[in-house]
Amino acid sequence: MTSRCHASRLCCWFRPPLGCHVTMLPRLLWMLLLGLGPQSWAQQGTQPHSIKIEGDITLGGLFPVHARGPAGVPCGEIKREKGIHRMEAMLYALDQINSDPDLLPNITLGARILDTCSRDTYALEQSLTFVQALIQKDNSDVRCSNGEPPIIPKPERTVGVIGASGSSVSIMVANVLRLFAIPQISYASTAPELSDKSRYEFFSRVVPPDSYQAQAMVDIVKAMGWNYVSTLASEGNYGESGVDAFLQISREAGGLCIAQSIKIPREPKPGGFDKIINRLMETSNARGVIIFANEDDIRRVLEAAKRANLTGHFLFVGSDSWGAKISPILHQEEVAEGAVTILPKRASIDGFDGYFTSRSLENNRRNIWFAEYWEDDFKCKLTRPGIKYEPGRRKCTGEERIAQDSQYEQEGKVQFVIDAVYAMAHALHSMHRDLCPGSMGLCEKMDPVEGRKLLQYIRSVSFNGSAGTGVMFNENGDAPGRYDIFQYQLSNTTNPGYRCIGQWTNHLRLNAEEMQWSGGDSVVPDSVCSFPCELGERKKMVKGVPCCWHCELCDGYQYQLDELNCNMCPFDMRPFPNRTGCRPTPIIKLEWSSPWAIIPVFLAVLGILVTSGCIVTFIRFNDTPIVRASGRELSYVLLTGIFLIYLITFLMIAEPSAPVCGLRRILLGLGMCITYSAMLTKTNRIYRIFEQGKKAVTPPPFISPASQLIITFILVGVQLLGIIIWFGVVPPHTIIDYDEQRPPNPEFARGVLKCDMSDLALVLCLSYSIVLMVTCTVYAIKSRGVPETFNEAKPIGFTMYTTCIIWLAFVPIFFGTAQSTEKLFIQTTTLTVSMSLSATVSLGMLYIPKVYVIIFHPEQNVQKRKRSFRAVATTVTTQLSHKEDKQNGESKGSAIVPDRSQ
Repeated sequence: MTSRCHASRLCCWFRPPLGCHVTMLPRLLWMLLLGLGPQSWAQQGTQPHSIKIEGDITLGGLFPVHARGPAGVPCGEIKREKGIHRMEAMLYALDQINSDPDLLPNITLGARILDTCSRDTYALEQSLTFVQALIQKDNSDVRCSNGEPPIIPKPERTVGVIGASGSSVSIMVANVLRLFAIPQISYASTAPELSDKSRYEFFSRVVPPDSYQAQAMVDIVKAMGWNYVSTLASEGNYGESGVDAFLQISREAGGLCIAQSIKIPREPKPGGFDKIINRLMETSNARGVIIFANEDDIRRVLEAAKRANLTGHFLFVGSDSWGAKISPILHQEEVAEGAVTILPKRASIDGFDGYFTSRSLENNRRNIWFAEYWEDDFKCKLTRPGIKYEPGRRKCTGEERIAQDSQYEQEGKVQFVIDAVYAMAHALHSMHRDLCPGSMGLCEKMDPVEGRKLLQYIRSVSFNGSAGTGVMFNENGDAPGRYDIFQYQLSNTTNPGYRCIGQWTNHLRLNAEEMQWSGGDSVVPDSVCSFPCELGERKKMVKGVPCCWHCELCDGYQYQLDELNCNMCPFDMRPFPNRTGCRPTPIIKLEWSSPWAIIPVFLAVLGILVTSGCIVTFIRFNDTPIVRASGRELSYVLLTGIFLIYLITFLMIAEPSAPVCGLRRILLGLGMCITYSAMLTKTNRIYRIFEQGKKAVTPPPFISPASQLIITFILVGVQLLGIIIWFGVVPPHTIIDYDEQRPPNPEFARGVLKCDMSDLALVLCLSYSIVLMVTCTVYAIKSRGVPETFNEAKPIGFTMYTTCIIWLAFVPIFFGTAQSTEKLFIQTTTLTVSMSLSATVSLGMLYIPKVYVIIFHPEQNVQKRKRSFRAVATTVTTQLSHKEDKQNGESKGSAIVPDRSQ
């Protein structure tokens, strides 16, 4: 028999051994041909460390049987749940399918299962096994030493791959499988990037992508009222793409800000996780931490938080990589308390529990890693050739039983591994039915299985999965989004652990009353940049951070228009105490019961009574000498003016209305005008009489009573004419003045109901009377030299002097209070009191003495001898001449009472 060399011994990686000849074959092609990478070749010989299950159709399997090893070592410790449980789930599914007479009848599914060691680069090397059968190899130039071609065993052909677990591993593998049109169904990879069919055309998954998961997490954060959170992501496609999806959805949804977005390196340096916790504490208000990380990183984050004595501070929201697993929180339960996690909706598969718990070293020899699992699970050591026994560690007896002698809980993704295998089997079944009708095995059309056609059947499958939920794929190869929401609860519960608190299927259903936080508190903690503003406060946003703001009070007469703006109330309104809106400003007027009204009313009533008494007395004693000597006609006119001056007080205090405002305009200046017109006429008559007496003995014109009345009425007519013009230009009406009592504190704001009469209009209304008063005062000064015989001149003089003093005091008081909030009351009281005092001075100096004499000394109210104007003039001239000769006021002659009845 001719000797032949085996292809596996043809050449080493860099140089073929002696006796073999290799031409210009690319290095990568040889790597694919032999199924080896540089590390794999050196460490594991000619074949990757794998499980081989014989069958008519071979499926590939990728599982993280081991954790990532330290630097320079590809694999670390065994992963019991995520590795062995999931891998055994594939073996269990294959057993179920192969024993099912209705699914792929007469066709046996086999498998080639590889360990990815939780490392994407290592998984890529391992997965080259799946494509080596598809490499077109040219062996024409390969010869053995005897010149004959080598015997190269036909490599197994993998029609589809189940896996991988981590997204970064799936992405790396999918890039290779796409080149060879090998469909891939993942049971755990959720990176949104894998939905891009332009790059990952042959990738499908029975778990929803992280875009759904990110949407669910955004909904959870919003349901808890948080708007300021940080994100943590393990470096790699799963963590980074998950956080990117969360950030994108949160931006689109609005109302959620990211305080910090931190990436956990693949190979963290010592103290790296402590630095991460310190960075998170730079924005300590962001207590919510969204975490897309692998189990190891989650555990280290919790450990660092515990070292920093921050137990209970952070509120974690974990992705499905955390799910409801115990391993990430083992010995860190207090730090993890209250963590909300998300997991694709799943169910525990009872059949798998029975299958797995019955596994033993004897009946599970096909699992080459099961012995290692056994040692780790039962904390014992198996005696194996070449393995040194460790003193102090008990030997395994082989009689141990899973779930009896060790803790067992079905890993969360077991259901999806089974569904992924069944999805591939259903696709192959449909393909066989269509391409090989009636065939009792594989036909030529399925030998080999065309990957692109198989992909079409995979995308079309629809069946009830192992948990009874539908298994199907959308156009991107993604499964529907169905999630369970868990919270890790430690306090106030008899069974600490994960508790399902809600579901998410396109929308969130959360049972908030079932949630518990650190210390058993049922109140959801805050994770906000800024707390809500109080009523009446607006948000002043921090530039660039839409969830952070400062609260500013809507001050003055502003109210809160919306959460960002304050607005001024209309001029006739003031804000509510809580600044949420505006309310009508109260309307006030001077009330009769006000202290500001009592004094003026008292003076006015007293004045009216006294004035009425004087008028009645004068009428009763109309023909007596004193009344006649007072000038009866002008006295009645003057007393009428005084009466009207007192009367105006009641109109100034009465509630403003159009009739009241009209009467105010008429009587405010009319009473004073009548009074001072009559007094001016009197002083002017006296002045002209005695001035004329100095020059001639003929009387001056217009000194008769009728003339005096005419002059008085002419002077009063000027005032009435002005009032009539005022009525025509601006008819009397009321206004509400909201500016008069508008202090800084709107609670004291009032609208003042008053007549439409400004301070200027009031002054103009009184100005004519003031002119008369000043003119009268001038004549009183000029007549101060009149002999005492004419005793009415000096009382009028004293009256005018006093009146001028009153009104000089009125001006600063009236205009000095223009800015006071009590302006209405002060000015009204000042005006009415000043007018009443003016009237009282006139009444008291001109008429009270006469009434006193008339009533109490009637013996003095007798007729004096009548004198002609010539005699009066001669007497005045003589007295004036005599006065000039005397010094310091010599005694005068006897009093002469002029006859005023002429």
